[in-house]
Amino acid sequence: MAKGVNSTLVYILGALFMVSFVFVFEAMLTVFSRFYSDAFAKKLVQIERNTKGISKHEQSEIRNCNLFEGSWVLDDDLDPLYNTTTCPFIRKTFDCTKRPDRQYLKYRWQPTACDLPRFDGRDFLRRFKGKQIMFIGDSLSLNNYDSFLCLLYVSVPGINYKTKLTNQSVTVIFEDYDVSATLFNSLYLVDVEEEHMGKVLKLNSIKNGEIWKQADVLIFNTWLWWARRKPRQPWDYIEDDGKMVKDMNRMAAFRRGLNTWVKWVKTEVDLTKTKVFYQGEAASHHYGEDWGQPGVKGCLNQTTPVAGSIYPGGLPLPAKIVKEVLKNKSKSIFLLDITILTHLRKDGHPGNYNGYGGVDCTHFCLSGVPDTWNQLFYASLLHLTS
Repeated sequence: MAKGVNSTLVYILGALFMVSFVFVFEAMLTVFSRFYSDAFAKKLVQIERNTKGISKHEQSEIRNCNLFEGSWVLDDDLDPLYNTTTCPFIRKTFDCTKRPDRQYLKYRWQPTACDLPRFDGRDFLRRFKGKQIMFIGDSLSLNNYDSFLCLLYVSVPGINYKTKLTNQSVTVIFEDYDVSATLFNSLYLVDVEEEHMGKVLKLNSIKNGEIWKQADVLIFNTWLWWARRKPRQPWDYIEDDGKMVKDMNRMAAFRRGLNTWVKWVKTEVDLTKTKVFYQGEAASHHYGEDWGQPGVKGCLNQTTPVAGSIYPGGLPLPAKIVKEVLKNKSKSIFLLDITILTHLRKDGHPGNYNGYGGVDCTHFCLSGVPDTWNQLFYASLLHLTS
């Protein structure tokens, strides 16, 4: 029963994240303590013995390989890393079980100079026992987070978990390993605060950082909401260096916010304890001319990726800004450079198959492309901690 209650609560909070405002539902949460039996404990020990993880040879290959340069390869023998219907963490908006074509699940990311290791959830749980992994960002972070939870959940059959909710976050604790995975809702990374004149986007302030820096691994993401305009933007004014303005160039604002975040990482995070990742811009597919199909509108009926390793539309400006801001910061922040590989996957979106009535060409099916994001995260994290 605990798992059913927990997964329902995770779904509810996720739905609230998708409309950008999270309300307090802590009163709805009842924590059920669950302990695995002696039989399960023995099974867990056997699982630990059989965990392979990434070999030394694979680690050596990864060190000398750019995992983010490559192409999508059709592999008819490829199976998803988990069964969508049996993972309790997938929200309806990412659920593509009603999608009639399944070929989008048969493409694997092939780096040019090496192979990408599969995500080994058992190995991850063992290595990061007692640690907290935190995803901070918008609904694309939620997309990534749900994938991550599923990858861990299926790695140990019968694994126990519990869920904790706050007004801005959801945490799933895999009790058998004491591994916590948290999603913290922060659309801009910098603060949005209520003041007497309205809601203010503060480009020089990160108050939530006091919570973030307690985690052992941080994965940040932002961009999706920086270009949103009224009535969908959740602020009324922008404050920059003490000056209040009604609006400003959004790319300039994005750059300012990122620079504030980088400064926060360098001055507030204990980098001897905490690993920091920034996940690059994902991809929205709304205009066919971007991928070489002029006249096509949206991702509906797209069933194959863009061939090759070059995206016809080029690198988006937000991704260029990210690279400029993070240049020479690799010792403190690792860029998960998923932008181009994700732009190639025009076929990976829910479209109109998630039952919401619209056509979603921004988020990605689960299982699907976000599982590759987490494979890249896993391989990169092991490289940094080995």
